[in-house]
Amino acid sequence: MKKKNIVILGSTGSIGKTLIKILEKDKNNFKISLLSANKNYKELLSQAKRFQVKNVIITDKNIFLKIKKNLKNNNIKIYNDFTCFYKVFKNQKIDYTMSAISGLSGLKPTLNIIKFTKNIALANKESIICGWPLIIKNLKKFNTNFIPVDSEHFSILSLIDKNKSNIEKIFITASGGPFNMYPLKKFKSITPKLALNHPNWKMGKKITIDSATMMNKVFEIIEAKKIFDIDYKKLVILVHPKSYVHAIVKFANGLTKILIHDTSMSIPIFNSLYLNSKKSIQSKKLDLNKLNNLDFQKINYKKFPSVKVLKLLPNNHSLFETIIVSANDKLVDMFLKKEIKFLDISRFLLKILNIKDFKKYKQIRPKNIAQIERLSKYVSLKIDSLSI
Repeated sequence: MKKKNIVILGSTGSIGKTLIKILEKDKNNFKISLLSANKNYKELLSQAKRFQVKNVIITDKNIFLKIKKNLKNNNIKIYNDFTCFYKVFKNQKIDYTMSAISGLSGLKPTLNIIKFTKNIALANKESIICGWPLIIKNLKKFNTNFIPVDSEHFSILSLIDKNKSNIEKIFITASGGPFNMYPLKKFKSITPKLALNHPNWKMGKKITIDSATMMNKVFEIIEAKKIFDIDYKKLVILVHPKSYVHAIVKFANGLTKILIHDTSMSIPIFNSLYLNSKKSIQSKKLDLNKLNNLDFQKINYKKFPSVKVLKLLPNNHSLFETIIVSANDKLVDMFLKKEIKFLDISRFLLKILNIKDFKKYKQIRPKNIAQIERLSKYVSLKIDSLSI
């Protein structure tokens, strides 16, 4: 049987490494044609060696030049940017691409690779939130199947059918992060170290802070609205500290479906790879203790004021979403550098989003990557000028 051709963009991050572990158990059925990383060249070259990958991308210019000069393995071709897709794949259609580059820098390679892949599994919130109209245009143009990898959105995909008019409500669950039961009076003294101590998931610093502020759920609501073309009024966040239920869908016919799985990203990643196949993954037994005490809660807006951002969102695709992502990125970075306090993230974010100069972008639809990137830089400079 012919091996399936695989590309992993962002292979040294948590999503990429999880996929690599899955592929290591089934090397006979898969061939990795290309891997990419930013700076972690040691991990990247180790992955390339283990899977005999012939093409790698290192986006950091200095590291690229260093490795290009010193690499003695002539079997590996090293590139510095994603324009190499046209050279590596030409008119070829690979079977599956995992796009897991973090941040807005993941949008351009995502758009570029769609032309060359039959299936694209996307684990990049910013690409979906800021550039969904561009992504959906390419998906249709090149007849590429889209698979969301976030556990919540993969769960929703698994629960609904094509008749979305039958959906009454979609509930996306949130763990509540490290501060769901934390006394409100202590929020003033929350440090980056405390905020990075997530009770259920091991993630990168940025997304862990977003979980602590509940901003990641704001992003997931925006993603769900775009991916499934669902009105914001039908999307609800439920706090679920056990992280066992990932989505609940209530239908107009009276049925309600829930989807549960272990707190492991390997499950949605595995299923995105083996979509509609009979391949099995080792997982834990059904946890009756958790099922008997699911402990759903409503959001405490005093603890998590960032969720108020949802009230500011337009129902149409707009550049305002880019402002939200860029402002939050900047503020989280400032918090991690101890330049602002934890409560300042949401306080300043809501203040920034109400700036008159930014409100006009609610009516402007994103047309291209350059437009999104310019606006993102402008937001960062604007925040610097505010002397926060």
